[in-house]
Amino acid sequence: MELGFTEDERRFRAEVRRTLIEQVPERIRQAVREEKPLPRAWMVEAQRILNRNGYAVPHWPIAWGGRDWSAVKRAILAEEIDRAGVPKPLPFNVALIGPVIAAFGSEAQKRRFLPPIANLDLWFCQGFSEPGAGSDLASLRMTAVREGDHYRVSGQKIWTTYAHKADWIFCLVRTGQGGRKHEGISFLLIDLRTPGIEIRPIRTIDGYHHLNEVFFDDVRVPVENLVGEEGKGWDYARYLLGQERTSMGNVGFSRRRLDRVRELAGPLLDDPGYRRRLTWAEIELKALEITQMRVVANERPPSAGPDPKTSILKVKGGELLQTAAGLLLDALGPEALTAGFPQAAEEEPFQGHDARSALVSAYFSSRKYSIFGGANEIQRNILAKAVLGLGKAA
Repeated sequence: MELGFTEDERRFRAEVRRTLIEQVPERIRQAVREEKPLPRAWMVEAQRILNRNGYAVPHWPIAWGGRDWSAVKRAILAEEIDRAGVPKPLPFNVALIGPVIAAFGSEAQKRRFLPPIANLDLWFCQGFSEPGAGSDLASLRMTAVREGDHYRVSGQKIWTTYAHKADWIFCLVRTGQGGRKHEGISFLLIDLRTPGIEIRPIRTIDGYHHLNEVFFDDVRVPVENLVGEEGKGWDYARYLLGQERTSMGNVGFSRRRLDRVRELAGPLLDDPGYRRRLTWAEIELKALEITQMRVVANERPPSAGPDPKTSILKVKGGELLQTAAGLLLDALGPEALTAGFPQAAEEEPFQGHDARSALVSAYFSSRKYSIFGGANEIQRNILAKAVLGLGKAA
């Protein structure tokens, strides 16, 4: 297998890199490099620049803004976005709900939602997890009872990232009972301005407000907001979770973090122990990059579901980001003990942020990489069964 890049792919990388540097404002890229949170307006601004250049939704159907690019070019694009310090296109929009609507939505839904989703004119969040239905998602209890041309929705979602910034939420809801628990689940789009919705913040260990609880009390949702068929929501959720999994290695993000380690470490680079840890992280990053290209080279159609080998990218990519965060924290030395957490208003997030507080927050935030998106224990089970063939009957 040839894992080198073609001349066309190298030209593509150079073009993407130049475009990102020239068009995305330095104030945005510098904030991302320093791992400071961005105001909503800055995230929207960045995604609109990406969308204008065809970089926001290249994996979508061409009719709705996609590009006929190979998986290799899409991986190059994701890496360059990370490495340049450009905010990624909002994943809830472009990697999750967009492909589901494109594949299963009505023509009216496609026309209504896909262009503003790509351009971040509409901001979606994901309403899947519930208390008692996280890892066992099919145990969800939020109900949607049909009454004429509306559903009456009641229940709760939790760990809902950016619900406080979002305009809409896509939800798995229970529209039927009986049979297997995966049956009777439907996929609804809900306007968060609808009466009966309450959003409560969840403050996390990194000091920021990313997560929320969302409560639904007899919320009326038009039947026209049902995606696909009633009772087929579990199938659509499985399709959703199989989208763009090859970017989970976060190669560009890890490279950017390790570059910053070298900027900040100073005299620590003369310490053999620290230098050994940094060198080993860079070796791990190169191995991860090669592994990612091997996975990308074996491109599969979305209908085939995710390649189980993407679980390697999830595990190793998350562990490497945690290692890099630890190296950054050590670079602060004793200052990390007095940095504290940033105190920030939602739309003026840099008040009270400096290099110390942002890096301390980044360290604590990195703890989540081994849990969200499928816990590492689950990913290792997938690898054991689907790749190594362990646990199968003789």
